[in-house]
Amino acid sequence: MVYGPYGSTTGAARPSRAGKAVSAGVLMLAWVALLWLLEAVDVATGHSLDAYGVSPRDTDELADVVPASFLHFGWDHVAANSVPLLVLGFLAAVRGIGRFLAVSLTIIVVSGVGVWLTAPEHSITAGASGLVFGLFGYLLVRGFVDRDALDITVGVTVVLVYGSILWGVLPTSSGISWQGHLFGLVGGVLSAFWFRRTPVGRSRRARLAP
Repeated sequence: MVYGPYGSTTGAARPSRAGKAVSAGVLMLAWVALLWLLEAVDVATGHSLDAYGVSPRDTDELADVVPASFLHFGWDHVAANSVPLLVLGFLAAVRGIGRFLAVSLTIIVVSGVGVWLTAPEHSITAGASGLVFGLFGYLLVRGFVDRDALDITVGVTVVLVYGSILWGVLPTSSGISWQGHLFGLVGGVLSAFWFRRTPVGRSRRARLAP
């Protein structure tokens, strides 16, 4: 699937940069707030929501792939994911909410299915870290795929600030789902190709060519 930069070739008014930034900021603040709200509900109900994490190789658990990415095992867990999700999500969403949502869903599904296939038996996996790793991978390669100098700069900056998280794709710590991290990263890189932008000017020139 290929997304145009503005979703229309009819000459509609282009959203302002400030408007995109505000929309992206509001979306990510609401997203992170939802994670905290769900954790509060989980704590208040005796951790009843933990059952919606992903247990591997059980076909009934495939339905939990998406909700598991919004759930956490304690306040420290959700706190650790909140800031990187807010920052990386904003940088991804500021280029377009529709594209961001498609990318995020792809990352969540790829990460969740990867966990379902490879996680150890009798484990339950939940958390937004798969999405965090996916957005990291997406931002890292998006600029090169789209051939956009600004996005390349963003990707380099993201590596400089968050590059150390790449250690999380290795099985170095017990109790941490390196599988979710690894497959999230893969989902993010794939999303950069699947949802790449088609430059409007180049598309129009191609249509006018004899």
